[in-house]
Amino acid sequence: MGKSRTKRFKRPQFSPTGDCQAEAAAANGTDPEEDDGPAAELLEKLQHPSAEVRECACAGLARLVQQRPALPGLARRDAVRRLGPLLLDPSLAVRETAAGALRNLSACGGFEVCDDMVTKDIMTPLVALLKEVLSCVLFHLILGAVLFGSTGLDSNEMSPQEKKDQNRNSIENIANEAVNVLWNICECSSRAVSIFNKEGCLEIVLKYLSRFSTNVDLAISVAYCLQTVTEDNPELLKSFSAPALHVLESAMLSPVSSMEYILLKTLVAGTIWNLKDIIPSKSQAEIINAILKILSEVLEMDAGETVIQMKETETQRIKTAAQTEDTLQNVNGDDLIEDDEMEEIPHRRKVRRKTFISDLLPPTDKELRETIALLTAQQTALEIIVNMCCSEDPTDDEWEELSSSDESDAFMENSLSECGGQLLSPLCLSHEVHAALTNYLIPKKIFEKTAFPNSIAVDVCSRNPSWKPLIRKMSTIQCRALVCLQSLVSLLDVDHLGGPAALQTLAQHLSQLLFSQPDFAKHVDFLEAISSALRALLQTVASKNIPQCMTPDQLLTLCRAGIHSSNVGVRVNVVSILGITGSVLAKEDGTLDTLKTIGCFLLEVATKDPSLVVAGEALDALFDVFADGKEAERASVQIKLLSALKEFQPVFKMKIRKEGRAKYSPDQLCVLDNVKMNLRRFVAYQETVEKRLTT
Repeated sequence: MGKSRTKRFKRPQFSPTGDCQAEAAAANGTDPEEDDGPAAELLEKLQHPSAEVRECACAGLARLVQQRPALPGLARRDAVRRLGPLLLDPSLAVRETAAGALRNLSACGGFEVCDDMVTKDIMTPLVALLKEVLSCVLFHLILGAVLFGSTGLDSNEMSPQEKKDQNRNSIENIANEAVNVLWNICECSSRAVSIFNKEGCLEIVLKYLSRFSTNVDLAISVAYCLQTVTEDNPELLKSFSAPALHVLESAMLSPVSSMEYILLKTLVAGTIWNLKDIIPSKSQAEIINAILKILSEVLEMDAGETVIQMKETETQRIKTAAQTEDTLQNVNGDDLIEDDEMEEIPHRRKVRRKTFISDLLPPTDKELRETIALLTAQQTALEIIVNMCCSEDPTDDEWEELSSSDESDAFMENSLSECGGQLLSPLCLSHEVHAALTNYLIPKKIFEKTAFPNSIAVDVCSRNPSWKPLIRKMSTIQCRALVCLQSLVSLLDVDHLGGPAALQTLAQHLSQLLFSQPDFAKHVDFLEAISSALRALLQTVASKNIPQCMTPDQLLTLCRAGIHSSNVGVRVNVVSILGITGSVLAKEDGTLDTLKTIGCFLLEVATKDPSLVVAGEALDALFDVFADGKEAERASVQIKLLSALKEFQPVFKMKIRKEGRAKYSPDQLCVLDNVKMNLRRFVAYQETVEKRLTT
């Protein structure tokens, strides 16, 4: 079998409600035209002369775009063209809410909506806004708020310093929303990335990033954006100067160790990895070590314990705040404290500042935000490691479309010659990455992350609605760790993984993870991740002649459950696992019955699976299992493999001809053509086997 592939990770599509409330219209029994009512009214109010009305309309649209049934109506009414000019509205509040609405639209709408936003020229006002925020004009506006007018607050209740701070915060909030819009669109549209390159957006966002010490939230948004636009973008890499690299280095090496800074440093580390081609060769080892040192420190933290501790901290803080507020209310007999200090405001009128108790408290979700930052940092760190391990030749779409399929050694040789050597190029690690992974004990830390989430942490989160989404994030980290483990097992030497004994221990661990969940087949993400890891492990163990730790019966149980999955990747993995197992058993004595069971299973998948990718993988596995060995030859004759394949051969050719171009990429068709060729050769080989055994 060939090397297993790992798909490179990109940010999953954001959905604030989990499903974008897709059931809303269906539940109401309405069609899209009937749902246009709220959209039409809100879009009309965007032109209202009152800034407050425009702001409320933008806020309403920000909520409405989270409902997927509303998106077609908004598109018909040209919502993007109507919202775009409000990014440059005279009111700061309108700018911020308009950017927020566009941010939600780009996050919930997906690739088609983002591409349509570029078509509707959203990049023009967006880039203008980002440039203006940095301009001297806005600097003067921050100081005096001369041209923008009221931000919606009563100026009589604010001191000059408070006005200045309020406007500065508003502008930085606008910048944060705008950067998120830019990030979302560039994630989904290559045209947006091209505009990013041409309009000099790199210089703008780097200036925002340079303010990481005063606004870490904005810096994190910029880091996300940079990690996206620097991937596979050689044109942009030319724009990185020494000062630009210094900004990234300063952020990555910041001594601050809060969880939000941990996330920032992790994201910047991912960006710097994307820039590796422009880093001088003499500095590459140092840079790779710095990147993996950060990733190692992130993965070393115990996420489960952090969740428990931070939730306890939040509970205690809220309890203390409530007690403090009760005490102060008893003392003052009111819900506010009056400062003894009298402040001067314009017109020489003196007022007492009202300071509400809530103003004295930190944000109510402080602990939750920090915990989410850590979990996101760990997930990002694992994804960066996977991407570091991946070949640079295939595109992300190829990784996803090919669904981590396996090829036999003979098949790989044919494919490399006939497909230009790109489709199946072997995965490899540079010496520097190889050494750094080992030095920082990355394999050991990834192994630890493959365990199920801390049960106490899960229980704590399940009892609090605002913390409940963290359960899924912890599960995602486990799945990412399993995929990361797959990469390392495929790429590192056995000695660097701890030797044969460590691989056997790993097999036992994965077996325990898998079979400790009776309903494992229902958890698709987990099943795909663990089957990928098992596949890579069995492949490595087989290639090194290390005794298998999982029994054929266990593997057949996994495969029988996995082959019914709707996920093509899962089905490809389980077929590959049986191919690896069967090829090992074919060389042993007393395995006839098991080989017959495996052969019948693979034959059924090859002839009945609706996906040609899975069918091709099953055929490839059959080629491996029955390519050699006395037991394999006897088994092939007894299950009548030759006649079944002869009957299926024209059907397979016809399906490729009929479905190929419509359903599969050129690279997948190249793979299928090789399988078709190998099928013809294998049938000829089986004819000689059957003739020899029956005469």
